[in-house]
Amino acid sequence: MIHTESLTRHFRVGRTTVEAVRGIDLDVGAGELVALLGPNGAGKSTTLRMLTSLLPPSSGRAEVAGVDVAAHPAEVRRRIGYIGQKDGAGHNYRVRDELVVQGRFYGMGRAESVASADRLLRTLDLGPLAMRKVGSLSGGQKRRLDIALGLVHAPRLLFLDEPSTGMDPQNRANLWEHILRIRAEHGTTVVLTTHYLDEADAMAERVVIIDHGRVIADDTAERLKSERAGDRLTVTVAAGDVPAARAVLAAAVTPALAGPAGPGGRTGPEPEVQERSGPEGRALTVGVPAAARALPALVGRLRDAGIDVVAAESRRPTLDDVFLHLTGRSLRDGEAGR
Repeated sequence: MIHTESLTRHFRVGRTTVEAVRGIDLDVGAGELVALLGPNGAGKSTTLRMLTSLLPPSSGRAEVAGVDVAAHPAEVRRRIGYIGQKDGAGHNYRVRDELVVQGRFYGMGRAESVASADRLLRTLDLGPLAMRKVGSLSGGQKRRLDIALGLVHAPRLLFLDEPSTGMDPQNRANLWEHILRIRAEHGTTVVLTTHYLDEADAMAERVVIIDHGRVIADDTAERLKSERAGDRLTVTVAAGDVPAARAVLAAAVTPALAGPAGPGGRTGPEPEVQERSGPEGRALTVGVPAAARALPALVGRLRDAGIDVVAAESRRPTLDDVFLHLTGRSLRDGEAGR
């Protein structure tokens, strides 16, 4: 459905050329749900605007829904749906009328457009609002209408730019329920940007992380977390027990991290143990596979060594941990992902 080769976009700011996107290579297959993540200014929205023909690329090539974006932008627009960050409907018009007119804009006959509008009103629970003016709707209702406007011509590819920004948790959940149902019923390919990392983690089959206009990671959320960040295990001990606890952690964790011993019986370097002060003592954190399973045995080893464990916990990594591992900074810095 989407194929790009070295897609690039430059902007001129005074006499300076700014590269917003620096050679994006991206492939999205039919039926996939792909999330683009990255901090402010990473190039996510610029990439989406190029793929939807709203911005011409400076160089490179993009094919969307079987059509070259630069050569045939109007045909690309006929084949896709795009929901931007701002409301797409006129606030002084009725909900149903907006949907019917949108269908007509896409070249649909009146009867076909009316039928599509009524179907989407039912599907997205907008039926009771059909004769209401758009300006009277709540934020969640307007966002569902935006989704309907993007789907009225039944595109097989839907672009969503921050679809749930500003919504409360209940409305976010409701919106995603509708998006996933439509995708399941029609096999719609969905590409979205979001700054809600939990959405990308739970909903997307693939996560593409963009930083400084380049793709720096592309995989399932689970593999990214396991391979780029890994589980974390934290134990809290008294300050005087820190050296002994570090030794126990190193002895217990190194074999699990390194696997079979190499030449000379060496299994690899000692794991990095992070230390910080806490209200109950010194917290020692180390990366280890399957931390939840490893935790009881490790606590037992510490106690066998005469070390009093004040607290212990295991934690699965997040997508923010992945970005931190890749770049040294958090995705959440400065309202990340927007």
